[in-house]
This record gives sequence, structure tokens and C-alpha cells, in this order.
Amino acid sequence: MSVKVAPSLLSADFSRLYDEVKRIEANGADWVHLDVMDGHFVPSITIGPVVVQSLRSQTDLFMDAHLMVSEPDNHLEQFIEAGANLVTIQFEATAHLDRVLRKIKKAGAKAGVALNPATPASVLEYVWPLLDLVLVMSVNPGAGGQAFIPEVLPKIKYLANQIHSRSLQVELEVDGGINLETAPAVIKAGASVLVAGSAVFKAENGMDLINDLKKMQNVL
Repeated sequence: MSVKVAPSLLSADFSRLYDEVKRIEANGADWVHLDVMDGHFVPSITIGPVVVQSLRSQTDLFMDAHLMVSEPDNHLEQFIEAGANLVTIQFEATAHLDRVLRKIKKAGAKAGVALNPATPASVLEYVWPLLDLVLVMSVNPGAGGQAFIPEVLPKIKYLANQIHSRSLQVELEVDGGINLETAPAVIKAGASVLVAGSAVFKAENGMDLINDLKKMQNVL
């Protein structure tokens, strides 16, 4: 799989989200990553389905909605109806992972599971056939601008090996502290989708990072 870049709107200028989405689209982004927070699973509150619906009408980018919310099965269908192409739920937020993944698929979206830094990869053992994506959190969820946690690298490598050995068409996404310094190790470990927020939207020449990350796989 080639490496995709999914800029996270969590670090964008919320007063001009339309312009920010168009900017990443023009600079080569593959996906747009939507961090949905409810003030319960994580302390922050961010966007809801209305924002997703508004953005959907303005872009053809693949919409990757990461639900950092409690009881995600109560919210899935709203985000899918609003235009999310893929819905990722936190493993730690539900007691019924199999049921929630099946509900996402039935509603017509691709299904993903996010694992916090301390959550072992083994929790996915019995749901692999339902997955389109695994998201490895390389920071603890809830805020942008955090430093990459290098201890997750063996988990990324293990999951990449599982996907390969099972001949699965599953994307392996990594989110948290991704920049030019941390990305090489993440790509080498097997990641296929890189989420970058602060490094894209808040850094000088941050838009250049999108293509820099995509080119990186060719030189590693």
C-alpha cells in the first residue's frame, strides 16, 4: 500500500474550515481526518454531524471520522448520513466492539478501530474480518500538538505483520505527533495512513509536509 496523508482538522482554523479543507485538497491530501470529541470520553468537545455535512458538500476528499466519544453506537448513523466515508471508534469506548463494527458496515461506511497507546493489539483478534482500518494512537487522545510516543512502534509493526500475514485489505493509520522527524520510523513500521495536524496547519510551510510525507516512502 502507498502512504496516504490525512491532515487533521483539529489543528485547522475553525473560523475558516472550508478554506482549510480546500487548502489541503490543493496541496495533495488524500483524506481529511475529522476528530470528533464529546467532552466525556475525552475532555474536549469538537465537531458534530452538521459540520461534517457542511464540509461534505464542499469537497470530494475521503472523510475519515474518528469518534472519540462514549457509547459511539448512538452516533454512528448521524455521521455516516452526514457524509463520512469511514467511521473509526475507540476500542476503549464500547463494550460491544463486534456489534458496533457491524452497525457501521450496515449503514454503508467503512469501519475502523482506534487503539490508545496502552491498549494491546491483541484485542482485535476476533474482529479482523470486520475491519477496513486500524488506527494506532501515538499520543493519548483529546488534544492536538502532543509529542509522539515511540513505545507504540512495536505495536505498529505487529499490526502491519498481522495485516500482511492474513492477506487483509486493511489500512494501518497512525495519529499523534507525526512530522518529518517521526514519520520515517512510522512508515518503516508499516503504517499506510499518516494523520498530521499541527505539523500541517500550524507550522511554517506546513502544507509542504503533505507531499513530503507521501514522497518519504520512496527514499526509506
